[in-house]
Amino acid sequence: MTSPAWVHPTAVVDEGARLGVGVRVWHFCHVMAGAELGARVVLGQNCFVAGTVRVGDGCRIQNNVSLYDGVALEADVFCGPSAVFTNVLRPRAFVERKDEFQPTIVRRGATIGANATIVCGVELGAYCMIGAGAVVRRDVAAHALVVGAPARRIGWVSRSGERLDFDDAGAARCPRTGEAYRLDRGEHDARVAAIDEAAK
Repeated sequence: MTSPAWVHPTAVVDEGARLGVGVRVWHFCHVMAGAELGARVVLGQNCFVAGTVRVGDGCRIQNNVSLYDGVALEADVFCGPSAVFTNVLRPRAFVERKDEFQPTIVRRGATIGANATIVCGVELGAYCMIGAGAVVRRDVAAHALVVGAPARRIGWVSRSGERLDFDDAGAARCPRTGEAYRLDRGEHDARVAAIDEAAK
């Protein structure tokens, strides 16, 4: 480890793993050589982090989550208990497919609910929310709320995770913070952005 971090005595952190300031690694975790955990990352009990995985600052990975090669989490991502990532689309025990690993990108502030499954090769947009038990097979837009198997969008959420109620003009405010949002309805899809984000 190259910086101050706390690791439970039952956890295994291989030499060559990089742990940021304030990282906490709990019981029975395994962090492989080459993995990078940003500042203040928390790994709950029985988590696994593969050697090419990058985890951004402030992420919280709850119990029984495995981050396999190909997974990258930006800052402030929340992974609920037993959330599942994959990295091969057509696995067979007797077929070597390590050269076919698919990337999975989870953008800043996203939340993945307990027992959700993220099929590899997708991108989860910033501040999206994946409902518990959802099966995600396609990209998820920023701020989208998706549920079900397969996952489908049922609404939009703010950066604080509150449901957004848009008016006819496509405007909404977060009920928790008052932050303003805009809904743009395109020909084939829709997108949401915080107004102050769009101004940056």
